[in-house]
Amino acid sequence: MADRVVLAIGTKKGLFVAESNKARKRFTLRGPFGPGIPVYSAHIDARSTPRMYFSSCNPFFGMKVMRSTDLGKSFKETKSAPAFPKEDGRALANIWSIESGSGKKDLWCGVEPASLFRSSDAGDTWDMVSSISNHAHARQWHPGNGGLCMHTILTDGDRVHLGISTGGHYMSEDGGATFQASNKGVGAGFAPDPYPEFGQCVHKMARHDDAPGRIYMQNHGGWADWDGPGGPRPGIGVLRSDDYGRSWRSIAAGLPSDFGFPIVVHPQDPDTVYVMPLAPMTRTCPDEAPAVWRSENGGDSWKRLAKGMPRKASFFTVQRDGMDIDRTKSPALYFGTTTGQLWIGREGGEEWDCLFDSLPPIHCVKVAVV
Repeated sequence: MADRVVLAIGTKKGLFVAESNKARKRFTLRGPFGPGIPVYSAHIDARSTPRMYFSSCNPFFGMKVMRSTDLGKSFKETKSAPAFPKEDGRALANIWSIESGSGKKDLWCGVEPASLFRSSDAGDTWDMVSSISNHAHARQWHPGNGGLCMHTILTDGDRVHLGISTGGHYMSEDGGATFQASNKGVGAGFAPDPYPEFGQCVHKMARHDDAPGRIYMQNHGGWADWDGPGGPRPGIGVLRSDDYGRSWRSIAAGLPSDFGFPIVVHPQDPDTVYVMPLAPMTRTCPDEAPAVWRSENGGDSWKRLAKGMPRKASFFTVQRDGMDIDRTKSPALYFGTTTGQLWIGREGGEEWDCLFDSLPPIHCVKVAVV
């Protein structure tokens, strides 16, 4: 029986692991693992024998994938990391996403420059998925502010959804053999064409198994007052698809800003979705006061959740993988900040506490119940 809640916290200076029982009253902290090296992606595969992974991305000594089979008490480097073929001409700059595949040892990995890799042996060997890595659009993608990164991988049987900054949303319906851009209704505020075929700066996507056709997206918003080419583009930052990502519509009405990075779905309710709006110019808390916003009707309306958070003088950012939710009977949310705080929102975000307040800047937070 699952009786522990485990957090993988990727920071600017290594990975930390926090652990509690299901009451979640107190968390113990261990780490850092890979000390001093930025960790932009982590993953906890809780199927059968749990495995924990994180990317250790050293700009001087190269990229590594680290693996733990004892829930983050110790880590060892996998036999290899994703790498481009020598004749490709590209060099791996970062590892942005690690996700489970269909088999017990299958993994997907999204990297920078935006490309996809696949492993069938728990990360010891990797094959580049050429259908997207060498897509006809790939050499036309451009780096976003965080780089040219493939940061989101969502799977649903033979369907694979990818989020690329700055490339947009790409989908496969044949297990990754082919991919196509699927961005109808996804805006790009920084381009003359408000709704291009591809090239949007998708920030994050989320889905729920009980509503397989529905996907939520946090896109690069903040363009309501734009007076340049193409005119204003209000509401393009928070979107929803109900046809497996073929088309998208805005669900941003009622939010203080449609700019943000993470988007998370409640584990027991596909209609309940969470975002963390940011002021688009500063990428910090609107009105200096942080809050998570929750919709319980698929984005038709929103409620502000901030009990226990600072009411003023807060200027942190939460990055695209910086928020997650556990799968307990009464789920809690977790988010990490660029100023090193890790917060927990119990009862689905109704009340917030700071678990740790002096970690290095946090890039990603992943949680599992094991």
